[in-house]
Amino acid sequence: MMRSTILSLLLASASAFAPAQQSAARSNSVALNAEEMSKAIPFLVRPDKLDGSMPGDMGFDPMRLSDIQADLKYARWAELKHGRICMLAIVGMLVQQAGIHIPGEQFTNTDIFGAVKSVGFAGNLQIFLFIGIMEFANFNKHYDEGEPGDIGLDGGMMGKMTEEQAFTRRTSEIVHCRLAMIAFTGAMVQTLLFDKPLLG
Repeated sequence: MMRSTILSLLLASASAFAPAQQSAARSNSVALNAEEMSKAIPFLVRPDKLDGSMPGDMGFDPMRLSDIQADLKYARWAELKHGRICMLAIVGMLVQQAGIHIPGEQFTNTDIFGAVKSVGFAGNLQIFLFIGIMEFANFNKHYDEGEPGDIGLDGGMMGKMTEEQAFTRRTSEIVHCRLAMIAFTGAMVQTLLFDKPLLG
């Protein structure tokens, strides 16, 4: 009786380490179809929603965050907005530290953290009001069928392009957005660690 009980327990615990049929079938289908592998990380499977239809989509999602997103357009809106802000920010940092600024003593501070305080309340209020107006005017576009990032400031240029040209332009923008986010993060870390000008 005792031996049969121990044997059944051992078999039950051993079955936990047996490969599941579903994962085996999935790995076989992945091995047969190389297109399911991510372009960005070739040893990982491409997430289902990252099928290459969106500009700049290379299947890079190692944390599988796209699986929990109901709509990737909302995530793309967020990526574009953060990227555009970072493009403006990193260019602004470099221009300011190069000594180019608008007239006024409050605009001469080259410290990227101190400049926010030097500009004062009125200057910062203008920036936040502009951001608020832009967000309010485009809030509903985050959830409709429009193109992510289209806030109507292109002067109709995108409408004159072919579909392929527009896709190339949008891909270029998202690539630059991602690079700017990395550059902005690097600039902040460098300033915090070394407290030196970015180009000095």
